[in-house]
Amino acid sequence: MDIRIGGDASDEEARVVGSALAEHVGENVTVYVGDAEESTVSVEPPETESSESKSRESEGSVGTADHGPTEREERLREEITDIELGGPEKYRERLDDQGKLFVRDRLDLWFGEGGFTFEDGRFAGFDDWHPDSPEVEDPDPNTRLPGDGLLTGAAEFEGRDIHAMANDFTVKAGSMAEKGVEKFLRMQQRALKTGRPVLYLMDSSGGRIDQQTGFFANREGIGKYYYNHSMLSGRVPQICVLYGPCIAGAAYTPVFADFTVMVEGMSAMAIASPRMVEMVTGEEIDLQDLGGAQVHAAESGSADLVAEDEEHARELVAQLITYLPDNSDEKPPRADAAPPARSPDGIDSVIPEQPNRGYDVHEVIDRVADRGSVLELREQYGPEIVTAFCRIDGRPVGVVANQPAHRAGAIFPDAAEKAAEFVWTCDAYNIPLLYLCDTPGFMAGSQVEKDGILEQGKKMIYATSSATVPKQCVVLRKAYGAGIYAMSGPAYDPEATLGLPSGEIAIMGPEAAINAVYRNRLDDIEDDEERAEREAELREEYREDIDVHRMANEVVIDEIVPPSDLREELAARFAFYEDVEKSLPDKKHGTVL
Repeated sequence: MDIRIGGDASDEEARVVGSALAEHVGENVTVYVGDAEESTVSVEPPETESSESKSRESEGSVGTADHGPTEREERLREEITDIELGGPEKYRERLDDQGKLFVRDRLDLWFGEGGFTFEDGRFAGFDDWHPDSPEVEDPDPNTRLPGDGLLTGAAEFEGRDIHAMANDFTVKAGSMAEKGVEKFLRMQQRALKTGRPVLYLMDSSGGRIDQQTGFFANREGIGKYYYNHSMLSGRVPQICVLYGPCIAGAAYTPVFADFTVMVEGMSAMAIASPRMVEMVTGEEIDLQDLGGAQVHAAESGSADLVAEDEEHARELVAQLITYLPDNSDEKPPRADAAPPARSPDGIDSVIPEQPNRGYDVHEVIDRVADRGSVLELREQYGPEIVTAFCRIDGRPVGVVANQPAHRAGAIFPDAAEKAAEFVWTCDAYNIPLLYLCDTPGFMAGSQVEKDGILEQGKKMIYATSSATVPKQCVVLRKAYGAGIYAMSGPAYDPEATLGLPSGEIAIMGPEAAINAVYRNRLDDIEDDEERAEREAELREEYREDIDVHRMANEVVIDEIVPPSDLREELAARFAFYEDVEKSLPDKKHGTVL
C-alpha cells in the first residue's frame, strides 16, 4: 500500500505512521513525504500467529485440549444410539412376520438415510426406563419406552420441508401416553406457526390405558389432537399413512387428515378393537373385516388411497404432494407441461351418441390431462363420480367427473359426499376445479332417500357454490335435473360453461319427459305403429329443444368447443383466470358442511 503525508513530517514520523498502518492492514506500506518522488520509508507488517494457533491458545486457556469429543459427549451418543434401538428386541423381531419396517427404517425409506432432518423429544420418558437413569433401580429390558413410543421431527420430503411423526410399534404397540402426546401436540402447534405440511405415519393401538392419568382428558391431552387437527384443517395439508391397527383415539387422526393412505393387508382403523366389539355387541369379527383397507376404501370412504406395501405408500404420497401447496396462502406448484396420454382428437369418438349408453370417462380425462399426471382418490367409493388430481399444461387441477360406466353416472349419496369433500379440499388449497358433466341427475328411490340423497346432495351443491377457485364446467353429454347444479353449471359462478356437440341440458331426459307430459295423449292412440311413430317424433322435438346448440343460442352456455380442441381450450382458460378473485358474503361460516 502506498500513502503520502504532509511535507513537514520527519522521517521518524513517517516510520511511525507506516508501522501503524502496516500492522492494521497486514501488508507492506510505503510512505511518501510531501511531493517527494522517492519513498521516505517502507514498512512490513509484524509477524502474527495463525488464527489456528490463537484458537488453540484460547482453548488451552480454559483447560480443554483439542482432542475431539469428550467422554461426556460419547456417553450422550451412546444413550442416543440406545434410544434409537426402539422397544424390546422381541417386538422388533416380530415386525418381519407382520410384513412391516421398524420405525427408524421407515423414516430412512421416507426421508433418506438418517431419517429426520432433526428430531424433537428423543429423550422423552428417559428417566422412566433407561439403565443410566438414577430413577431406575432394577432395569427390565422388556419395559423399554424410548421416546415414549412416538417420534416427531422435521424432514425433507421430495424437496419439501415438512413436519412428521411416526409411532414406534415396538413400544407398547405404538400406544399413546403422556410424554408422547406432548410431543405430538407440539409438532401440530409448530406446524400452525410454520405453515408447512404435516405427515403422520400411524401405527398405534390407541391410548395407553394403564397410564392414562395425565394425558387423556387434560386440556393438553389426546383430545387436543383433534382440536389441533381442526385448526390445521385447510391451513396446511395433513397426510396420514396407516401401517397397522389404529384403534379408538388413534383412528381419528387418519379421518381428520386431508388425505389417508392405507396399506393393503396391514392397515386397519376402527372405533374399537374386535375384542371390544365382541364384548359390547356379541359380534365376532377379525380386524381386517372390521376396519381393513378394503372396508374403508369401498364402504366407508375413509381411505383415499390404498397401497400395496410400504414402498408403494411412499410413492403415492410423493405423487400426491406435487398437487398441494405448503399452505392455504400459496398456490399449488406448477410442473413442466406434458402431452396427454391419448390424443384429444379421439374425444368425440369416446362419447356415444345415444344418451343412455355407458362409457368410461377416464378415456376423456386421459385426453385432456398431461400424461402420467392423473391421481384418482377414493376410486372404489361412490364410483359414479370420479374425483382426481391431474395437471393440464403443467397446472394442478381437481377433476370432478360423472362416470357413465357406473349406474349411468347417476349421483348417489356416497358419490355426492365424496365430491363435496373433494371440492372443499381443492378450494382450501387453491386448486382449480374442472367438472366433466354427463349425468341423468340425482338418483331417485326409497333406498337413496334413506341413505340421505337430499342431505348429501345439498353438501355437494353447497361446496360447489362456496368454492372460490377458478371453475370450469364441460357438458360432455347429459346434464339433466339438479345434476347440472351440482356439477357447477351456469348458475354456480364458473369461469366458463362449455359444451361439446353431444351435450344436452334439461330438467329430465327425453324418455322421462315424454312419459310425464304426453303419456295420456299417446295412450289414446290405439294403433301401436302410429303410437310408436308419434313417440319418436316427440322425442326428437324434445331433444332439439335441449340440444347444446339451443343452449349456446340462448347464451345459457359460453361456447360449444370442438372436442379435439377441448384440452387446449381448458388450458387457455385456466391460465387466463388463474388470478381471478371471488368473494363470499360477510358471515362467520355456512351451516351445511
